[in-house]
Amino acid sequence: MAPLVRGLIVDYGGVLTTDVFASFRAFCEAEGLAADTVREQFLEHPEARALLERLEIGKARESEFEADFAARLGVEADGLIDRMFGHMAPDDAMIEGVLAARRAGVRTAMLSNSWGEDRYDLAELERLFDTWVISGLEGVRKPDPAIYALVLDRIGLPAADCVFVDDLPGNLKPARALGMGTVAHRGDTAATLDEIGALLGVSLR
Repeated sequence: MAPLVRGLIVDYGGVLTTDVFASFRAFCEAEGLAADTVREQFLEHPEARALLERLEIGKARESEFEADFAARLGVEADGLIDRMFGHMAPDDAMIEGVLAARRAGVRTAMLSNSWGEDRYDLAELERLFDTWVISGLEGVRKPDPAIYALVLDRIGLPAADCVFVDDLPGNLKPARALGMGTVAHRGDTAATLDEIGALLGVSLR
């Protein structure tokens, strides 16, 4: 089949890994909190969301976020980030799909809201991607349109030649507005890979 796009841009947490919110629920259960406490804090409380946003644009150190967010939750601050995100695991099938796309000549990029390269295995990023954009290094985060423009510049393709994959629907809207194809990853890796593969004209599994 003829490819519709030539570039694949993917989120990290919740796309190349298992569900971020499942990790939050496991953390809450381990800490004796109601299962959706962290999710509700980030989605429903502007002050908590602002703490996360400051971390993800490099305006707050990990220790600052941990102290402030731990106080909101009533838990120990030390190691809070690792405890919150520590129940995530790599999605091996999705990773293999990205590698299959790259082997087929598709340009690949990661676009992630996170707070620094030290949270990633750089050798693995180099194996998977031609380029990457991490919000904490750039001072801008999804869903700001500027970060999508930045990843397009780095991947070296026009928006119409790229598909963007994210697990949060709100992060897909700016990509669509720029002209990218979008795929919402809802936890079914096989279905997501089939949808991406149809756009790329490449079998990814």
